[in-house]
Amino acid sequence: MLKINTDTKWLALYEALASGVRLRILELLGEQPMNVKELAASLNLSSAIVTMHVKKLEKGGLITTRMVRKQGGTHKICSLAVRNIEIILPGEAQAEERSYHETNIPIGHYTAFDVYPTCGLATQKQNIGQYDDPRYFLDPDRMHARILWFSKGFVEYTVPNYSLQTQKLEEIEISMEISSEAPGINEHWPSDIRFYLNGICLGEWTSPGDYGHTRGRFTPSWWQRNVNQYGLLKVIRIDNNGTYIDGKQISDVTVDSLSLHKKFWTLRFAVEEDSEHVGGLTLFGEGFGNYDQDIELRAYYSES
Repeated sequence: MLKINTDTKWLALYEALASGVRLRILELLGEQPMNVKELAASLNLSSAIVTMHVKKLEKGGLITTRMVRKQGGTHKICSLAVRNIEIILPGEAQAEERSYHETNIPIGHYTAFDVYPTCGLATQKQNIGQYDDPRYFLDPDRMHARILWFSKGFVEYTVPNYSLQTQKLEEIEISMEISSEAPGINEHWPSDIRFYLNGICLGEWTSPGDYGHTRGRFTPSWWQRNVNQYGLLKVIRIDNNGTYIDGKQISDVTVDSLSLHKKFWTLRFAVEEDSEHVGGLTLFGEGFGNYDQDIELRAYYSES
């Protein structure tokens, strides 16, 4: 999360946000990285005008760009640089920082699974075992996995609860880079992915596809080009009003209904057979994809 205030050093960021076109560009890049030509086509604007807007967003620190060789030409690929911005206005009450416990969960540290081909996992240096053989999800080296994928089933993680008896949990935030799992790659491969915390379904999100036409920003160079390269960064929040993904409510599940008093929590990612779109799941960790992060869980609390 990027935290900003009213210091004039943030003027470029505020100016970058002060445009309907640039806000629409951020929305498009929130779904997937795009080049200038693709943005121009989506916005029905000329590439020259879009390039001007992209420069302002880049100057404001909201997006990053990189040049990529593709289909015989060079393209400027644009990606979001930040997913969340917190504006701290003057005043003691507004400036107080919320307290939280944070847990980073490596991709390979799952404690239960049931997966079906196509499936596999890899460290940042090599594949683990053979593709499409679920037995390798129990390989000792899986603890070092930075990416995993399967066509249906689930992976489940056990997370320690670090809160004290004097602390009241008010909000849970979970973020991860995730996509569908198609044979090879397919950016139009919907998959209904369900999220569970302590055995309770938080809700469902439909992943649009399995991305791979450009290499992920952090995906290692040895990784094959015709398979998963990056996903979308999704943020789940559970508070006293319900559960949200990227700010959109997906269920009425609240923090009070999740048995958060337990010493250990379980976090499950699942693609289940009764879904409308059974399109698999890919999880990207540190050293893969576009965001260079593991699964992150924050538990916000107040002292009681």
